[in-house]
Amino acid sequence: MNPVSTRLLNQQLASPQFKEAAEVVSWFGAMQAQEYRLMRWAVSMRTKRPSARDFETAYNEGRIVRGHLFRTTWQLVLGEDWRWMLDLCRVNALRGLAGWMKSNGVSIPAAEQDSMQLIFSDFLSKNRIALKTSFAAALAEKGIVMDDHRLSYHIRLAEYSGLLCSGDLFPLKHSYALAEQKLPRLNPIPRDEALSLLARKYFRSHGPATLEDFVWWSGLGIGECREAMDSIRSELIQGQRDGLTFFRHQDGRSRGFRSGLVTLLPSYDEYLIGYKSRHIALRPDHSHRAHNNRGIFWPVILLDGEVVGNWTPSAADGALDFFNGRPAVPDEAIEKQLKAFHSF
Repeated sequence: MNPVSTRLLNQQLASPQFKEAAEVVSWFGAMQAQEYRLMRWAVSMRTKRPSARDFETAYNEGRIVRGHLFRTTWQLVLGEDWRWMLDLCRVNALRGLAGWMKSNGVSIPAAEQDSMQLIFSDFLSKNRIALKTSFAAALAEKGIVMDDHRLSYHIRLAEYSGLLCSGDLFPLKHSYALAEQKLPRLNPIPRDEALSLLARKYFRSHGPATLEDFVWWSGLGIGECREAMDSIRSELIQGQRDGLTFFRHQDGRSRGFRSGLVTLLPSYDEYLIGYKSRHIALRPDHSHRAHNNRGIFWPVILLDGEVVGNWTPSAADGALDFFNGRPAVPDEAIEKQLKAFHSF
């Protein structure tokens, strides 16, 4: 089992299988979406022909939504998966949010939370979508003065209650909509079935990966993650490397990779942030160039799956910065990716 080439294939970075952005998100289950512009590239670069219009259409129609789910961070998921994934992570997410609020000296009574969500709901029932500034203006009309930080907590609480989801795609600012209006209302999924589905999505898109990788990515307890894996054990293929036990799903790929693949990876991409075992593609002495100890990830260059440098999305030429001198990377391969990226 070669983790690097197999991950490239299953992460859809080598010979992508899908035509549409929504298919990619469905394959992954959840994709980190920290950077509002770069998240579009992270998804679209994994399609056969990247299209900004395709991503925007899927996002505006609610087939793809963005919100805080696993690890209480920004992620993209399918609209049809939103509710069962929210049910899986809600308890941990609320616990994490409560910790942040306490550390910042913020306390929000239940009555205040209820009244704020009534205001959000009333505004969106008349306006369909809202920016954060729209909510602030709606509060001001009612004589309510609230600092930006507290308003952010209220919006997050409204997400976790299932009231709010992402609205339309704007160039730079995130918008909100009523989940009841934008997302399909499907029957609830029992927790054990939801855990099985999450594990299946993770190991087919991220495999080969370890149990510890799945625990890190999902933010769930190790017991539930082990239970989820056990429920699909017959679908998993197991292998050993560097003293670790790796698993990949039978629906994934292990053949079809060709050497010489160069990739401009956005910051917070699933190829790195989706694992605890990042050493597979990132040498320990280079890790500080890819991320810091505070959870900040930077755009990196891959050569056959190994992190070999950094690039700058805001620079027309990418401002390529290789760690150990420029390797044999074809100029046309870089130029093609830069041209596609800047169209976003």
